Amino acid sequence: MSDPLVSIVIPVHNGDAFLSESLDSVLSQSYERWECIIIDNCSTDATGEIAAGYCRRDDRFRLYETETLLPVIENHNFAVGRISEESAFCKILHADDYLFPECLGEMVKVAAANPGAGVIGAYSLDGERVRCDGLPYQQTLFPGREIGRLTLLGRIYPFWSPSSTMIRADLVRKRDPFYAPERLHADVELMYELLQEADFGFVPRILTFIRKHAGSETSRQVKPLNAQICSNLDLFVRYGPVFLSDEEYEWRLRQHLVEYYRFLAESAIEGRDREFWRFHSQGLQKVGHPMSIARIVRAAAGVLLCRPRAFARMLLHRLRQEERS
Repeated sequence: MSDPLVSIVIPVHNGDAFLSESLDSVLSQSYERWECIIIDNCSTDATGEIAAGYCRRDDRFRLYETETLLPVIENHNFAVGRISEESAFCKILHADDYLFPECLGEMVKVAAANPGAGVIGAYSLDGERVRCDGLPYQQTLFPGREIGRLTLLGRIYPFWSPSSTMIRADLVRKRDPFYAPERLHADVELMYELLQEADFGFVPRILTFIRKHAGSETSRQVKPLNAQICSNLDLFVRYGPVFLSDEEYEWRLRQHLVEYYRFLAESAIEGRDREFWRFHSQGLQKVGHPMSIARIVRAAAGVLLCRPRAFARMLLHRLRQEERS
């Protein structure tokens, strides 16, 4: 198709702080054949009013409201299930992110030139940092399995956020549910699933802006316990054998565990609470590598020997916490 329809999907709950900026970025697209599906997930702020205003302004916007408050992943699945049957591509956009004007046009151009590409990515501006870098600038198509391999080896990370990618709509329709509801980082898991059957297209331009703020899902769900490190290990154990050789898998697994135990050693010095230790103990047990107190002690000794100043700072912080309590 010369002008394929792109479905932009925005699942949102209480997103009135940044929603207008996000929707304005959709209106500013140089590529005009799009629909924008907004899912208001039982918001209690002005989200619904803002979205309704854009629907009155341009009939390419469509607003749906959920009857009950859905968990984040279920809301995303509800949203992608409402894309048009005519849609060729699905572009998820978080309500606190936005698109640069050439985003859709450049992604569609690469997709049209490379029919085997199931996922299209580009550079993203994450606050003030450029993400999704590391791929050769001159190349716009990469084998999906090689992208999966390089990502698991820690050499690249080309799908920083769902806002930074576009997915072929036939791949969206094949999956029910689209995202695995029980997974913390279901968006990353989805990429590993798709890259087993589809290639990866890439636009070497900054096309999306990813916003960091205290109210984001990452800030609220991931950072307090550092669930990221646990999720990364879980994803690696499940998908490493799919994309990596046996030697690559064993080498990278050792790196993951060394990093994990260094983190646990620092957390022990900082005096984290029972909830923290329960979370990480269960996480390690789940991936087949039960927590080892001996490894935590050895890692703590390594921090002391190799980073004495960092050790002293953590210990001082811990002592001050004890004084305050």
